[in-house]
Amino acid sequence: MDLRDVLSEQDIDALRTSNNWAGARIIAFDWSMIIGTFWITAQFPNPLTIALAIILLGGRQLALGIIVHETGHRSLFTDQPVNDFCGNWLAGYWVFSDKDAYMQNHLKHHQFAGTPDDPDLPNYKDYPVSVVSLKRKITRDLTGQVGWRRMTSIARSIARLPQLKPNIRQTVIRSLVLNLTMLLVMSTLGVPWLLLLWVTAFMTSHMLVTRIRQIAEHAAVPDHFNPDVRFNTRTIYISPLERLLIAPHQVSFHLEHHLMASVPIYNLQHLHELLLRKGFYEGITFPRGYLNLLRRVTVTNKTYQPLCLNYRKRPFCANITRDVMTSSHNNKYKLGALKDEYQ
Repeated sequence: MDLRDVLSEQDIDALRTSNNWAGARIIAFDWSMIIGTFWITAQFPNPLTIALAIILLGGRQLALGIIVHETGHRSLFTDQPVNDFCGNWLAGYWVFSDKDAYMQNHLKHHQFAGTPDDPDLPNYKDYPVSVVSLKRKITRDLTGQVGWRRMTSIARSIARLPQLKPNIRQTVIRSLVLNLTMLLVMSTLGVPWLLLLWVTAFMTSHMLVTRIRQIAEHAAVPDHFNPDVRFNTRTIYISPLERLLIAPHQVSFHLEHHLMASVPIYNLQHLHELLLRKGFYEGITFPRGYLNLLRRVTVTNKTYQPLCLNYRKRPFCANITRDVMTSSHNNKYKLGALKDEYQ
């Protein structure tokens, strides 16, 4: 089913329209959270506030990555120079992210999602995994093992600065300048140790929420190799707390993003509501909450094997758990009753 069969041109134009105030509110909220977290921790330094700060900062670092993503799609603001400035100086450089390099790979993900050529497929193709395997992955995230690899990669880039490509060298230098500026400001205020929270969050909670987001978007979907986005991508309904800690803004509406990548993130929920009302998601369920989702993408049987089916007379193997999907007699997917409430 083509989206233009269910949405009018007026709907599509309205959904694709960027709103500068909405984009500015997203950036202002993220930086207010970051600065406020630092301020409260500096005022009341104790194990509880430090632990909470690491959790909150990891989520906001992901939020900065989402700003990189949105400005890379040129959808957060109406003006491209503003998208470039905000995506780099107010987001990407703070987490050593190169917007242009990221988008080169990300656009391939959009182009090849639903095919074996999807460059992001290795991140989620093995799901569902055993409970033991998922716990091991989470442990590596929270103990900084995955983050340490990222930090050593950054350190190698700094050590090899003269040999880097010009665009990568520029990103590393500007990222260093901004993070050293953060340290300078904190030192001037007498709290240089706050930078350790930023680095620790980057190495731990940020890695975990990034993993959970990737799992939610594409892991253990009905069919990784189905070109219909409704079967290779997922939207999940989440609570305000989950949105604050794990999935900033409206990033949980990922299926809608793949349907219309030009729609700004602040319009994705509206797109979801329209498609629900028009029956576009008939027969598709949307998981509610990340704990529920993590149960869906794990299995307890260590000898579990992917279920091989024949979809439209084309053989493939899909990782499918019983509570996610059942197969009807004609091998098309029946995903259960439509759940049209959301948060």
